[in-house]
Amino acid sequence: MEGPLIAVLLLVGLLIGSGVGSAYTRARRGWTDYQTVKKSVPGARKTAWLLIRAVTTKIGVIALLLIGAVAYAAVGPDDETAGPAPGPSGTPSPSVTTSGRPGR
Repeated sequence: MEGPLIAVLLLVGLLIGSGVGSAYTRARRGWTDYQTVKKSVPGARKTAWLLIRAVTTKIGVIALLLIGAVAYAAVGPDDETAGPAPGPSGTPSPSVTTSGRPGR
């Protein structure tokens, strides 16, 4: 009776040992991966800040250009102070025509 009992205990021990061993291997691999990623975080953080800075600079330049365009349009020449617009070819514009009254 001792022979089969030892064989069963050995089989149960092997099953439990292989389960614990594979769990230990997964945990060890996870810890190694964690340490690798942890070491790469400062570099990734620096890269992220550089990208944010580049985008912010581009947005600032575009905003300044838009503000400049609006300011230029706001102080540009008005239609009233500009000269008369050219009329169609061959016919003078109405502001250039003389009135029908003589003596003027």
